[in-house]
Amino acid sequence: MSDKKPSKTQVKARLPKGMRDVEAQELRALKHMLGTISEVYERYGFEPLDTPAFEYTDALGKFLPDTDRPNEGVFSFQDEDEQWVSMRYDLTAPLARYVAQNFDATPKPFRRYQTGYVYRNEKPGPGRFRQFMQFDADTVGTANPAADAEMCMLAADTLEALGLGGSYIIKVSSRTLLDTVLDAAGIDDQKKRLVVLRAVDKFDRLGVPGVSDLLGKGRKDESGDFTPGADLAPAQANAVLALLTGEAPSDAAIATIIELVRGAGFGEDRIRFDPTVVRGLEYYTGPVFEAELTFPATDESGQAVRFGSVGGGGRYDGLVSRFRSQPVPATGFSIGVSRLYAALSHLGKIDAAKAAGPVVVLVMDKARVGDYQRMAKQLRDADIRAEMYVGEAGMKAQMKYADKRGSPCVIIQGEDERAKGEVTIKDLLEGSRLSGEISDHAEWKEARPAQFSVSEDDLVAAVQKLLAEQAKA
Repeated sequence: MSDKKPSKTQVKARLPKGMRDVEAQELRALKHMLGTISEVYERYGFEPLDTPAFEYTDALGKFLPDTDRPNEGVFSFQDEDEQWVSMRYDLTAPLARYVAQNFDATPKPFRRYQTGYVYRNEKPGPGRFRQFMQFDADTVGTANPAADAEMCMLAADTLEALGLGGSYIIKVSSRTLLDTVLDAAGIDDQKKRLVVLRAVDKFDRLGVPGVSDLLGKGRKDESGDFTPGADLAPAQANAVLALLTGEAPSDAAIATIIELVRGAGFGEDRIRFDPTVVRGLEYYTGPVFEAELTFPATDESGQAVRFGSVGGGGRYDGLVSRFRSQPVPATGFSIGVSRLYAALSHLGKIDAAKAAGPVVVLVMDKARVGDYQRMAKQLRDADIRAEMYVGEAGMKAQMKYADKRGSPCVIIQGEDERAKGEVTIKDLLEGSRLSGEISDHAEWKEARPAQFSVSEDDLVAAVQKLLAEQAKA
């Protein structure tokens, strides 16, 4: 054991709070999931767009905290011109800036979809990260309720394509319903109204008791942290709760949306009116929608869990107009990729299988690296995932490396094989299975399980045959 003490300048390897690393298995599964979503969005006629990870803070909206350093809820910094810049907290505000900046060059309505990471400077917790991915679709430049109805249909068809048929509901309501209640209750203070919006948005998770606390003095969560409430009078709080728990009347836009989705063949089992949907962001101005998963689920300890909302959106007619002197109506829908991925994985609806590692060409003679690299290239040219070992270790360590990589086989050519014009192929999957059946070391050396030789010219064909046999096993 070494007595050497760590250097005082040594940096501790650690992740920032609320961040996570995403490894190969999940990345491959995400790629498949995002591809499915993209196909649906493309079928609906939306075009892809990408925007930067940060914007000038004033472009992100008037609802950001008005402080000397606007970092409550967002990550902000000053650039070389001493202008405040903030990491995007969603994909909608950057879209509004893009449309305003390119207004004359874009067709109206402008239809785009985008996927990317967004950043929230909020308290992290289990399943709640400060960096997470969203997948959005938006239609900008029309106030037609048909655009809102289409968003609901798009959300439903996306979840169907991902194999969630019968396990979700798209809920539709209108921000104007709550605004009407707040106006009637005399709740005029804009900051207080925003607290009410955020409280109501938690209704599915917290129920009447939790929302009632947030409409009043505040609520302490399971960790002991206290969230200040809206401090409404009892009569005001009761008016808001009545909207959430009763049969609230619909408005004209909602009636039109429901009529359109029914006409397109979407029944109440897929899309329906629900007055509890308000969405938490302040910029929504009309119809709002939410995609909720409805299947029962349990965690590893057998406790009941709910995935709840995996996406939502609504109409935001004032966001683009902030940049222009004319009204620019817009509507959109956003998927929470991480939560949806977790739900699909839980149901076994996504291919999260670990991809096979590459075929590894071992380096038996460092003077012949060019020959080994040529073998790897021959395999890659035949669409076989392959690599030459580029480390500096001997054969035993190279074999361990191939095992850790999940390699299906390794290619060996030492002096004896080269003299015969051959290569040896070692099937690591079969070798691993057979090793459990051979207990004697001498028997192992004699048997050399799952190892065979072929001519150099037959290398590619032999590996292709082996991989095909492994795929059938």
